[in-house]
Formats: sequence, C-alpha cells, structure tokens
Amino acid sequence: MSLLFRRISIVLGLLVLVGAFMLSQRMSAQKAPPKKKENPVPVIREIEVFKAQNGSASSEIEVQGSLAAYNKVDIFAEVTGMLESTAKPFKVGTYFKKGEILLDIEDDESRLSILSQKSNLVNAITMLLPDLKIDYPNSFPQWKTYVDNFNVETSIKELPKPLSDQEKYYIATKNLSAQYYTIKSAEKRLGKYTVYAPFSGVISEAMINPGSLVRAGQKMGSLMGTGDYELQATVNLEDLKYIKTGTKVNLYSDAIAGNWVGTVRRVSDMIDPNTQSVLVFIGVRGKGLREGMYLKGNLKTRSVNNALAIPLDLLVNQNQVYVVKNDKLKLQKVTVLNTNASEAIVQDILDGTLLVKNKLVGAFEGMNVKAVEMTASK
Repeated sequence: MSLLFRRISIVLGLLVLVGAFMLSQRMSAQKAPPKKKENPVPVIREIEVFKAQNGSASSEIEVQGSLAAYNKVDIFAEVTGMLESTAKPFKVGTYFKKGEILLDIEDDESRLSILSQKSNLVNAITMLLPDLKIDYPNSFPQWKTYVDNFNVETSIKELPKPLSDQEKYYIATKNLSAQYYTIKSAEKRLGKYTVYAPFSGVISEAMINPGSLVRAGQKMGSLMGTGDYELQATVNLEDLKYIKTGTKVNLYSDAIAGNWVGTVRRVSDMIDPNTQSVLVFIGVRGKGLREGMYLKGNLKTRSVNNALAIPLDLLVNQNQVYVVKNDKLKLQKVTVLNTNASEAIVQDILDGTLLVKNKLVGAFEGMNVKAVEMTASK
C-alpha cells in the first residue's frame, strides 16, 4: 500500500513540474517585444565668442614688491658728551627739514680747549714780531695784520705765506704750522657736536633721549627720507633684454586707491642662480606712498605686430585655445609670446576666427555649441 502511494506521489510531482514549465513558456510568449531606444537629442550649449583681430599688442611683465625709502641713514655719534634738548624732539615720526638740527651734544669743554689753543698761537706769533721786523721786514706787515685781526671767537684763518725760503725755515722752527693745524682739526671736530639733517625726512628709529651720555661710535637713531622711494622687483633673465634704465612702470596697490608711475633706476648685474632672475630697482614718488607699502605693477617690454592679447585663463594645455568651427569646439594650437597674471600675447590665430570669450567648465573638443558673438575681451 505504501509503495503504491509513493509511486503516485512521484508521478503527481512530475506532472506539476511539467505544467509549471509549460505555463511559464506561454506567458513569456505573450509579452510585448521591447521598444528600440530612439537616438538622443544632442545637447547644444550656448557660449559667448568674439572674432579675433590681430594687430599690435604690448608685451608686459608683472612686477611686485615693497617700498623702501631711497634716502635712509643711520646716525652715529662721532664725539662724546651729554645730549642736550633741541627745538624738535628726536622721536620716531618727527619730521625734520634738510639742515635742521637733529641732535645737539654739549661741547663746552671742547670749545674752551680751542680758545686756549688759539690764545697760545697768537701769543707765539706776537713774540716773533720783533724778530720778524728786523730779519724779515718785508713780511712783518702781513704778520702784524694777522695778529691785529686775530679773533679767538671765530674760525681760525690761514697763516701768512712766507716770502722767502729763509723765512719759511725760520717759521718752521717756531712750530706755528703745527699749532695752526691742531686748532683747525679741533674746530672741525667741534662741528660734530651738532648733527644736522642731511635731507628732509622723518625719524624712523630713536635710541637716545636728552640728558643721556653719548659716546663716540654710539648709534643714536635713523633718518628716513619721505617722498622718494624704491621698489625692488625680480625679473626673469629672458626678459632682461627688454628692460633698461628709464623704462616706465605703472604701479598700483591692492590696499588703497591710486596709481603711480615709476622709473627703472638700476638693474643689478647679479643673477640669482636658483631662480635665474635679476633684481630691478624702480624709483617712484607720489602722495600716499609709505615705507614698507606693497605695490604691484606692469612693466612694458616690447610691442609685437600681428598678435592678439587674450585672457590668460583661455589657454588650454599652455599652448592651445578653444575656437568654434561648424558649431563645434575645436582646440587650436597657438604661439605664446608672453604672459602675465591676467593675459597672454599669442600668435597664429587668423583674423575672424571665433574665439571662446570666457573659460568653459566641462568643455571638450567636438562639443556642440551655439556661438553668440560678443566684443573682444581685453
């Protein structure tokens, strides 16, 4: 009984499997065939273009750097003494005109010493007058006039010239010339107790106050000229041939409004071995300039014919640009003559070629576009 039941179960299972397979085949045959995909409509991007117009383009080099005063000196004491007060305080920011007193060091002792030496000299000459009157009567009048006009309070005057060799030797034995030059040297040194401004400017560093003892060789401060500055910039060696003394540079600041015209004053003979660049010093004057102020500028190097100035960001792979031909983008190779921070000077673009006006994100060669002509961008 159990064997018969098992055989019937197997047969029924096989029948169910066969029926399920046949049912699935019939349902598959009734499904509609998949529709073929239609060709996608191409996406056309609208872009701005301009027609190339070759002509004369000015090549420029961008320069930048901080300003330094053209006139700037450190002030050192050449004598020793007590620093006295002056009409203007020797403080940072104080302005002095050329020739005004910067510092005044007490000189009473040195002045009295000079008066003593002058008195000794005039006494020595006075004692010689009787002998000169007898032995050198022709020279006596000029020596007497010298003594009569001698003033210890004024700068010493040159001694009379001997009229003969005998007189010259005689005067030499009296040591008058040595006394004269000692006094002359002391007078010269006396003038160093007062320090005058060599040019108009402001105090940029002050290291001493009135009442302080000043020692010879001591640094007392610094004076910086105003109104005349220099900008130190680096220029590539390949551009050096276009730069010479007197070349004009247009300068500007990102921090404040204003434009200034600078002039190349000097070009260094030294080449930086690491960067292959040369230092160029640009002089500039004008209102609003300050020591340490950062400036940028463009230095014109040459004028190129049959060239075109385009925005720098239009360059692709450093020597190609996108042009539009038959409503498609195409990469065209160009010769790059010069670049700066904002533009490039290029050649090998025919007049009338449609150039892309602005940098395109996601652009590729062969891209379908619709050109909208604009004015040239420069």
